Amino acid sequence: MDRLFTIISHLPSPKIAVIGDMMLDKYVWGEVRRVSQEAPIPIINVTSEDVKAGGAGSVVNNLQTLGARVFVCGIIGNDSYGHNLLEIFKGMGADTTGIVIDSSRPTTLKTRFLGHLQTAGKGVQQLLRVDYEKTHLVSSEIEAQFTAYLQETIPVCDVVLISDMNKGLLTNSFLQTIVTLCKRYRKMVIVDPKLVNDYSCYRGVTAITPNRNEAELATGMKIVDNSSLQKAAEKLVSCLSLEYCIITLDKDGIFLYPKHEDGKIIPTTPRTVFDVTGAGDMVLSMFGIVVGSGHSFEDASSLANIAAGIEVGKIGASPVSKAEILNELMHGRNQLSSKIKDVDVLVNIVNEHRKKHDKIVFTNGCFDILHVGHVEYLKFARKQGDLLVVGLNTDRSVRALKGPTRPIISEMERAKMLAALEDISYVILFDEDTPLNLIEAIRPDVLVKGEDWKDAGVVGMEFIESYGGKILFAPFVGGISTTNIVSRIIMSCNQAEQMGKR
Repeated sequence: MDRLFTIISHLPSPKIAVIGDMMLDKYVWGEVRRVSQEAPIPIINVTSEDVKAGGAGSVVNNLQTLGARVFVCGIIGNDSYGHNLLEIFKGMGADTTGIVIDSSRPTTLKTRFLGHLQTAGKGVQQLLRVDYEKTHLVSSEIEAQFTAYLQETIPVCDVVLISDMNKGLLTNSFLQTIVTLCKRYRKMVIVDPKLVNDYSCYRGVTAITPNRNEAELATGMKIVDNSSLQKAAEKLVSCLSLEYCIITLDKDGIFLYPKHEDGKIIPTTPRTVFDVTGAGDMVLSMFGIVVGSGHSFEDASSLANIAAGIEVGKIGASPVSKAEILNELMHGRNQLSSKIKDVDVLVNIVNEHRKKHDKIVFTNGCFDILHVGHVEYLKFARKQGDLLVVGLNTDRSVRALKGPTRPIISEMERAKMLAALEDISYVILFDEDTPLNLIEAIRPDVLVKGEDWKDAGVVGMEFIESYGGKILFAPFVGGISTTNIVSRIIMSCNQAEQMGKR
């Protein structure tokens, strides 16, 4: 765990060529209230739309997010979707010199319609996917353009990744050209293969990353246990002259089979799966950046498990950041610390919850010497939504608010005590005198304060109400406060001292 933490913490910026089927993913979000009278289908009242790089473009996005320098090699059509995709890549900072416009085909577009039931407040479900594409093989002229580009690019790269979705770019001859160039310049090439029964087109690559179903189809073997898994991987390595076979096993993790060695299953942590879109792209991305940075395939397998696990907890193909991976590794070290987040990680988390239409509740305070008043207050706050985020004043900001003798309990001890409470989903420390910046970053649906704040003015009220959020006031538990408890302790000590003198 410590080694993986160090690897992610100190990832360099390897140069990685991503060759594959580029596409645009469009997501149409909406509310479902009724079934059509015309046919037994749900009616979506569209609330928002967004577009992302999909297919091999998802790999590019993952790698750029993790800090790699990416060279994009693929096809777009001469249309608005292609130009949109090109602008997305440029906005990421990827090198787009290797993108070729093919006027004989449209840019591949996948449109996903996702609906939710407003009365339930959650339950996002993909209802329909519509694909626009042509998958005929590229011309020899376009293939020659790519070959010329890769002759210049592969020598400067640390690793080459291929994302093959069988859309016509990666012909048998083009794949063998890539393998020849990689061998000439001693570069590793890792392939996420297409779903076919013949993998001979990948002969000579360094590694392939099929899932269980793809491996069964390519080998003609049913994978039912460790023995059949070993035999399937051994067959692929032998027949294709691979160095490694990496079979992804969903909730069971990853099976890593190195040539001339026994394979091993690297397990993953079971988690709730919301959407498997992009999980294979994430596995390929992690192998690319970890191995491309000089680390082992085994370390890459462990980190790919973690990153893919985070990915399936999101809706749609979304990149996973270093901070999210580090946070997951911290979870393995310390269960309580896993609830304590920094702002970048927390914003990503609440955004994913927001996509699922979870109601986000926020409150804040010093919480110095946790007492029954705090507990009742936090129970009230948690009941107002699906998750509760607590902003916690740092020691410096507590001193600014309460004076030089406070806090009594240090910020990390206070954070861990809050994290131990079942009602609290996440804890975040803030150093400012007010939580306004934090509130603006999180954009909660509900802000909870104590009744004693009704007439004092609530920080962030105007901002939250500007987008329809609510301010709620929790009942005040009288006679209980940290100041009161401290006074009682001092009084008891004084009384004990007087008794001793007598």
